[in-house]
Amino acid sequence: MGGMGVPVPFGIAGTCPGGPGVVHEWPGGAVGGQGAMRGPGARLCFVHKAGGLPVPGSAQTPRPEPTWHPRNRCWTGEAVRELLQRLRALQSERVETYRLFEEGHRAYLSSAPHYDFPRYRQLVHEVTVAFSGISREVLAIAGRLRDELGRPDLAQHLARLQEREQEKLQLTAQLQLARQQAQDQPEVDAHQQEVQELKHKLIKTIEAISEILQDLKYDSEEVE
Repeated sequence: MGGMGVPVPFGIAGTCPGGPGVVHEWPGGAVGGQGAMRGPGARLCFVHKAGGLPVPGSAQTPRPEPTWHPRNRCWTGEAVRELLQRLRALQSERVETYRLFEEGHRAYLSSAPHYDFPRYRQLVHEVTVAFSGISREVLAIAGRLRDELGRPDLAQHLARLQEREQEKLQLTAQLQLARQQAQDQPEVDAHQQEVQELKHKLIKTIEAISEILQDLKYDSEEVE
């Protein structure tokens, strides 16, 4: 299976003790994670908490939702704060999912020349599901900021964030494919060059995401 390509994610499922999640098991031990068991046959359980937005009136917060009015600045500020806190949690989930994705890919490359492609393909599917869930929540937050809370400026930052995050995911998948090609054909200089070019593009995209988050923080300082 040495020449098989890497599946590309488009935006996690399984069963873990205590709730839905993802279990990945690799020869020689689990893909690492905080508290993960390591060693032959060890497994990693990663739970993606997609419980919805922690906003007033939701199932997660049973207190009744007050009637919104543009002049009710106190309630509006509290709602914006809660949504931005949830956004920060979602971004942390993204970072953790990328870390697991990269660890899984390194384990996949280490299985050469007989690549464990089915297991890696499953990892790609689960990562895609995880990112899709995160994206849906971010878009829901953007919709509330724009339509209910009178903050289209913050919603615009989230729209830009989503565009860059999608770009980052695509570049990550392309880079993983390029790394496999460079490993399988080390004599081909073009593969090594492609790896370096994709790394550069990925760094630029990550920098752009950081700038967007900084702009969001600056424009929301009055409610923090």
